[in-house]
Amino acid sequence: MKILIVSSYLPFPLTNGGHIRLFNLIKQLSMMHEITLVCEMRQSQTKEDISEIKKYCKQVITAPRKKQWSIRNIIKSGLSNKSFLVTGHTNDRLRNQIKELLVRNTFDVIHVETFYVMHNILKTRIPLLLVEHNIEYLVYKRFADQSSLLIRPLLNIDVYKLRKNELDAWKRSSKLIAVSQEEKDEMKKAGVVVVPNGVDLLSFPFNKPSTKNYHSMARHLSLPEKELLFIGDFKWIQNRDSVQWIIRDIWPYLLRAVGDEIKIKLRIVGKNIPDNIKKLNTYDSISFDENAPKETHKIFKKSDLLLAPIRIGGGTSFKILEAMASGVPVVTTKRGIKGFEDVNDNHILVAENTQDIVDKTARLLRDEQLYAHISANARKLIEDKYNWEAIARRLDAVYHTLKVK
Repeated sequence: MKILIVSSYLPFPLTNGGHIRLFNLIKQLSMMHEITLVCEMRQSQTKEDISEIKKYCKQVITAPRKKQWSIRNIIKSGLSNKSFLVTGHTNDRLRNQIKELLVRNTFDVIHVETFYVMHNILKTRIPLLLVEHNIEYLVYKRFADQSSLLIRPLLNIDVYKLRKNELDAWKRSSKLIAVSQEEKDEMKKAGVVVVPNGVDLLSFPFNKPSTKNYHSMARHLSLPEKELLFIGDFKWIQNRDSVQWIIRDIWPYLLRAVGDEIKIKLRIVGKNIPDNIKKLNTYDSISFDENAPKETHKIFKKSDLLLAPIRIGGGTSFKILEAMASGVPVVTTKRGIKGFEDVNDNHILVAENTQDIVDKTARLLRDEQLYAHISANARKLIEDKYNWEAIARRLDAVYHTLKVK
């Protein structure tokens, strides 16, 4: 089949979950279909990044990504029925490129990544497949609900417009893809199919617990040392919120819980960590790393546990999938495991409040048998259900249900 993918981003380098998902799906789908990609491209991205995608596409066409935060966008959004997010992705050049492609070529399916670029596609008879990484208006609503009373009314107006824009895009689509059953249930629209996120198993080899840095000989001489990890892209609300929760509430109690038994450190990894988060840290045991390797499997190799207390946001967390594949046990929240099928306390430890997170993290750090059990079971679950080849086959099956009317 001939597939036109319209995306709000160029999916390389693999710096966030959206890039990882689309890049790996294009890579797998290119073995079955002819792929044309047209997308927005950030100023920081390069011709070399385009070349990486071209390996798997017949054609890659890019339009410069407009700056989201500008007075012009704020005013335009305020004076229209478009949300701020949709206004920022209203791109005349992208629209003209898509229009020209549809005039000159025949496609079987238009695959759209994120609803907020769909309005750049003019009316067409070609089936539209919309992939939702999150239900965006719910993500923004959770953020608005936690904001100060002063700005909350303005944010809620934008959330209202965002919801209408998103629901209109759902109505227009021939088929909707959700990344989790929970989001499928939220969409409440016929024709929603779950195609989850995944992991490249070759890029994330399993590190058996016995090979990790337990310092077994040193235990008789000094405290065992364990390095906890938080990793994320700090442009996302959920990651900023999680780190603030860890530093302010979780970490002081966790230090007391492990006491003199274990020496723990926390490494917070991510680009452009905000200064207001750095200023929260008063602990020698917490470090910030903005220059970690791009290959995240190297980061997991040096880590003993992933701490991922997610309170807001949607979709499936790639960092959790990658940690599980790497054999690094995870402590997270119920929101952190949304999107996972058949996951239970044999694969991951789930907590909801500060004390529960502290108790389960301390237990996992002390109990090596539990640690090894969770590590092995998590890897097997990833191998069975969350590898990209299997996930691409699920998406391919959806393509074949769509036909030009």
